[in-house]
Amino acid sequence: MKHFWKFAAALVMLFAATAFADPAEGTYSMLNPPQPTHSGKKIEVLEFFFYGCPHCYHLQVALRDWEKTMPKDVQLDFVPVAFAPSAEPMAYTYYALQEMKLRDKLHDKLYDAWNVDHLYLTETDQIADFVAQQGVDRQKFLDFYNSFSVRSEVMQSKQMVRSYQIDGTPTLVVDGRYIVPSLGPENTIRLLDEVIAKVRRERGKH
Repeated sequence: MKHFWKFAAALVMLFAATAFADPAEGTYSMLNPPQPTHSGKKIEVLEFFFYGCPHCYHLQVALRDWEKTMPKDVQLDFVPVAFAPSAEPMAYTYYALQEMKLRDKLHDKLYDAWNVDHLYLTETDQIADFVAQQGVDRQKFLDFYNSFSVRSEVMQSKQMVRSYQIDGTPTLVVDGRYIVPSLGPENTIRLLDEVIAKVRRERGKH
């Protein structure tokens, strides 16, 4: 119970950060300084997210459909956010599943666990049990979860949260420069498309 209340407090802080983020409603904002992208010639879209964030959960439904018809010159990647230590296990989980090439299989199921089943996955053994129930080898998952490479990726994601000045989730960043805030799924996707088109026009001028 003590762990639950600590986590509940962390969620309050997380949602407060989202609520008080201050881009003009319906518009994007500029990231200063811009950050390097890792998508080559493609337009990079990063989603900073947390599985336990209900706004992220609702956006994920729209984003999943958007990804199916995503322009071929766009690359979508995800960055798990851990504003509190109790959220860190989900970052480890994300990168472990990514290295196991199981991220797409369990991404939505992890969202459902938190937001539909109200299963607060904050402990390593609890998470390992959950992924095992989805048909994943429990020990193999734990080996990846505790690996140096996954630990390094989590550390890098923390640095990205600082560098990109992320103070709430979900937040989308396009081309390392444009921040698309959470405006509700439909409006967020609309604005995302507009910003991608803007980046495409800018690239066409050079």
